[in-house]
Amino acid sequence: MSRFPTPTRRLLTAALLIALTTPAWAQSHAHGTAAAPAATKEMPADPPVDHGSMDHSQMDHSTMDHGSMDHSQMDHSKVDHGSMDHSQMDHSKMDHGSMDHAAHKTAAPSEPREPIPAVTAADRLAAFPPIEHGAMEHAPEIHSMLLVNRLEQWDGQHGNGQAWEASGWVGGNIHRVWVRSEGERSGGRTEAADVEVLYGRSVSPWWDVLVGVKQDLGPGDSRTWAALGIQGLAPYKFETSATAYVGEGGQVMASAEIEYELLLTNRLILQPLLEATLAAKDDPRHGTGSGLNKVEAGLRLRYEFNRRFAPYIGISHERLFGDTADYHQAAGERARDTRWVAGVRVWF
Repeated sequence: MSRFPTPTRRLLTAALLIALTTPAWAQSHAHGTAAAPAATKEMPADPPVDHGSMDHSQMDHSTMDHGSMDHSQMDHSKVDHGSMDHSQMDHSKMDHGSMDHAAHKTAAPSEPREPIPAVTAADRLAAFPPIEHGAMEHAPEIHSMLLVNRLEQWDGQHGNGQAWEASGWVGGNIHRVWVRSEGERSGGRTEAADVEVLYGRSVSPWWDVLVGVKQDLGPGDSRTWAALGIQGLAPYKFETSATAYVGEGGQVMASAEIEYELLLTNRLILQPLLEATLAAKDDPRHGTGSGLNKVEAGLRLRYEFNRRFAPYIGISHERLFGDTADYHQAAGERARDTRWVAGVRVWF
């Protein structure tokens, strides 16, 4: 060492130290850099499988274990089945029992599980047995009805008495024979009464045209009238009747009546009534003047035990007009009267 000058010795000593320390530093550095990638670096993920580009015709499905495949985790919506060649697949070796088809939507079967049996002749016979003509009951072609609209006892300001109004018919739905009657008794004798026999023909579901005769049965000379009228159900359910009469000597009279039934309950019914009579000319012998000669207004409240039987109570007011009032006053009678009534309404 003494052969080299002092600076040279110093350089050699430094080089020797570096040479001795380099292998240890390199080894520790190599171990440090090798461990770091193992702890921090991640393995790249498998690239997604594109089933559309897969050639299934070259795949050997016989060696594939479909039983261990979990189809529930597969996204079938991204599988391109259109490019799959199923003709080369051996489905006999596929384990479909372990396939999870819960994610698949199956269409409803077009045919029932249990087919519907065909209808036989015996089934038709049981459902529609033959009808025996003897067991069939046809409605009679001829019908009839009798309605006693008013059968009452009245008590007025100038006396008391009885009154009635009834109508009935017999026939079919179009052609009928009508019988109508009304009258009044007071003091034990009939004051006024009449009977009508009419032929009626239906001209609409709600109206009939009537033609016939009327016979007066009151005191004095009886008179016979030719009658022509109409009756039916007007709008808003007003029962309407209007009849014109032509009698002896060219006397012409007319009467009109309107009734309405107001249902307070199913059984309690209030029935207003308005009736008027007119004459074309004076007839002093029978106490009839020209024009409007009589108006009657009534209000009756009935209770229907059933549709065929209904008692009632009510009030009625009657007034005479014009020459008719004068004729009756001259005979000692009143031109107006208010009556309390009680009666029964029946029909058969």
